[in-house]
Amino acid sequence: MSVWGEVVGQEASVEVLRRAVDSAGEVLAGRPGPAMTHAWLFTGPPGSGRSVAARAFAAALQCEQGGCGVCHSCRTVLAGTHTDVVVVATELVTIKIDEVRSLVQAAHRHPAQGRWRVVLVEDADRMSERTSNVLLKSVEEPPERTVWLLCAPSAEDIVPTIRSRCRSVRLRVPPAEAVAALLVRRDGVDPAMASFAARVSQSHIGLARRLARDEGARTRRQEVLKIALGVGGIGEAVLQAGNLVDVATEEATSATQERNATEKASLLHSLGAEGAATLPPALRSQVRALEEDQKRREKRLKLDVLDRALLDLLSVYRDVLVVQLGAGLELVNAELRGTVEDLAVRWTPEETLQRIEAIGRTRANIAENPNLSLLLAVESMALQLARA
Repeated sequence: MSVWGEVVGQEASVEVLRRAVDSAGEVLAGRPGPAMTHAWLFTGPPGSGRSVAARAFAAALQCEQGGCGVCHSCRTVLAGTHTDVVVVATELVTIKIDEVRSLVQAAHRHPAQGRWRVVLVEDADRMSERTSNVLLKSVEEPPERTVWLLCAPSAEDIVPTIRSRCRSVRLRVPPAEAVAALLVRRDGVDPAMASFAARVSQSHIGLARRLARDEGARTRRQEVLKIALGVGGIGEAVLQAGNLVDVATEEATSATQERNATEKASLLHSLGAEGAATLPPALRSQVRALEEDQKRREKRLKLDVLDRALLDLLSVYRDVLVVQLGAGLELVNAELRGTVEDLAVRWTPEETLQRIEAIGRTRANIAENPNLSLLLAVESMALQLARA
């Protein structure tokens, strides 16, 4: 078993990383290693496995055999417990500047046990320009045995000053067959269900796993598709928009409620304030800071859930356009072929494109304006779908 086993459909990128691991060994031995560098940028669309590839690379760098997958170094890196591999994966809308300052400090420590000190930032695109500037000097001139691994959807999501100092690894959307095979091999999913999940998730590995294992996720997706198939008049469009935002809110709340309560109870216990009717000001500020972080985490999850729903909507209109243009491509929603073909007759390709563009604009507006009213944004989109 190799650390590269879960990096599916990325053969060219894996080959680049394997050569870098070989060169890294040469560098440690005091010889030139031209294929290795101190900063890497992993880019690729959502679900392509950016963080999976970066973690596999980190494990291979620490492994004496170049990524065997079974030694102590490989197992601890992949489990997130290796002393010399620092991983940041924010659940908030942005990465805080204080987190980056602590990363810079960690990057300048000598490896305690491993061959390299590796700092992996899974959501580097969530750094503001000011936060990125804190990182710049360390990425530009790190210690000789420190390696930075940054992950982002595209190179343009990273400020140019950092981007220019990283070697790029571009990942692609993996084939649905490769994602299905991974679900069968790794998660024991039934082959038919794995094939369905890989197809409707459009090869998004994480989402495919969730759809394959969670019946509730499959049910919610069907409810979302009804919006694409059933938006009629203005009143119905507004109602459907409200339902969509409600679903995203409920899912985000249910996913975080228990965790929030546990975190708050743990904090109060550590402060010796369990069961206290009132808290002194110094303690109240700590509890308030935790609650603010929890609210930001819930908001980030709500945005993610809503964006997945919009992608599901988009998949229906994509299928309609495929039929209208006679493209001969496989339908994402093959189970709805009859309905898709009916819509392809009722609409013109121009009307279908208007719907696709409306969803694209809404996704961009929500991503670029975190304080935008989600309900108003989705209502506006639903009205555009109805008019089209």
